[in-house]
Amino acid sequence: MDDRFEKRADALEDKYFHQKDVEAIEQLRAKMKVSAEAKAAGISSMECPRCDGVLKENTFEEVSINSCVKCGGIWLDSGELETLLKPESKGWFHRLWAAVTE
Repeated sequence: MDDRFEKRADALEDKYFHQKDVEAIEQLRAKMKVSAEAKAAGISSMECPRCDGVLKENTFEEVSINSCVKCGGIWLDSGELETLLKPESKGWFHRLWAAVTE
């Protein structure tokens, strides 16, 4: 008899966690939809880490850069700084360094 109760408890627990997973997936899909709509409109759905401003996506030397419309902060995603600093691309940093060292 105890075995039936344990199976029932396990089934209820599985059902509970399945429902929580479904809710989490729905929340993520809603966030992705908002993000896609904001990107299509040309604004980011992300908030500035420094203030509560909205980040706007700009392109600088073929790199997408997020800038805050409120405080003017510039934010780079993973790998974007390395792309701007590559010596073979003759990016802005290397042009600046060449001008300073001449």
